[in-house]
Amino acid sequence: MKAKFLFLVFFLSLSFLNAQSFDKKKMDALFEKIENNEKGMGSVSIFEKGKEVYQKKYGYADVEGKVKSDAFTKYRIGSISKTFTATIIMKLIEEGKITLSSKLSQFYPQIKNASEITITHLLQHRSGISNFTSVADYMEWNTLKQTKEQLLSRIVAGGITFNPDEKFEYSNSNYVLLTFIAEDVSNESFSALLNRIIINPCQLKNTAIGKNIEPLKNEAFSYVRFSEWKKEKETNMSIPLGAGFIIANASDVNQFFFNLFTGKIISPESLSQMKNLKDNFGLGLFKVPFYNLTGYGHTGGIDGFQSNAYYFPEKEIAVTLLENGVVYPLNDILIGILSIYFGMSYDLPEFTEALVLESEDLDQYIGVYSAPSFPLKLTITKKENILIAQGTGQPSFPLECFAKNKFKFDMAKLELEFIPVENKMILKQAGMVFELTKE
Repeated sequence: MKAKFLFLVFFLSLSFLNAQSFDKKKMDALFEKIENNEKGMGSVSIFEKGKEVYQKKYGYADVEGKVKSDAFTKYRIGSISKTFTATIIMKLIEEGKITLSSKLSQFYPQIKNASEITITHLLQHRSGISNFTSVADYMEWNTLKQTKEQLLSRIVAGGITFNPDEKFEYSNSNYVLLTFIAEDVSNESFSALLNRIIINPCQLKNTAIGKNIEPLKNEAFSYVRFSEWKKEKETNMSIPLGAGFIIANASDVNQFFFNLFTGKIISPESLSQMKNLKDNFGLGLFKVPFYNLTGYGHTGGIDGFQSNAYYFPEKEIAVTLLENGVVYPLNDILIGILSIYFGMSYDLPEFTEALVLESEDLDQYIGVYSAPSFPLKLTITKKENILIAQGTGQPSFPLECFAKNKFKFDMAKLELEFIPVENKMILKQAGMVFELTKE
């Protein structure tokens, strides 16, 4: 459910992108490196013209049970669910049950500005409704079942952050409300809608609304990497609803996108409306460039799961990457996938082993760091011989030592250099450099 936006770094205008054949051995080598160096666990699928031309699984679906993932392993796909939800809404519009201009006040007038908020605003994250999953105590109740009334109460209590259509601001509240609205106007459960509109027509065999993770049904647990893989808690799926409660395997997600973009679920006119972008976001879709190609899709993140799925209409190529354990950034993996697939120059990543420190070596770094120019306070703690960082109101994450006094968190491309004698830290991320002081 986290908003993790994919912006591939290539913008060159090249006309020779063609994947008539690609280096499968090099593609395999990429994922073997990731698996062997424990930089990720998951599954990848590539479709061309509706047919799967590459599939690879790596790592474990269940680390404790030593169960390896396979082609049918189902993952929580997080916010890729929003594209499914947006598609269902567009189908209900085609069926005459709602319109893009319908007002939220027809359904939930208790929400502030409901008389000005339209279905389009909800789909496009332009409603101004606060994101209920960003509240400070979210991690205290996100594993507990929530009723519709409880969710509505939380959304109402969060209020608004801006007036409708002023700007784009990602909010899971929008898609939870769309879930309720879809059920209201259709008199069907969202599960029934998902089956009727998407799963059955697309013949998806490994897609469903998630519940508690069931390993015996080939559903993956999610993990975060410290010195070893540690199982993450499970968000109760009564909470994300259409914002992030779908589970699927990578092949099914590709099949969904192929059917969506080839007119087998909704009309070309409806798809065109979904692709109409404002602040780089359409109706349940992002746009990404790769050389002279344009892809449409979504990213996802829930618990330790991360996912990316994109469809490139010019080449009829669909790519889905689902991971239940992430160290090496998915963005970097996708650049590798597409580069290899289209025969572009690409060097496989080189991974170096982290330096192993004793627990007492980390004591000199522990503390709370801040700076007037930095928006968060960064708290540094330790767990055994692993250094842990946590920004204000953010989840904690492990740091990997790669040189004396230098640590990194690859997933966020974050580097920290400590200067213990001066009680300072140099933080580097996305080309920005901050000097923080220990309080």
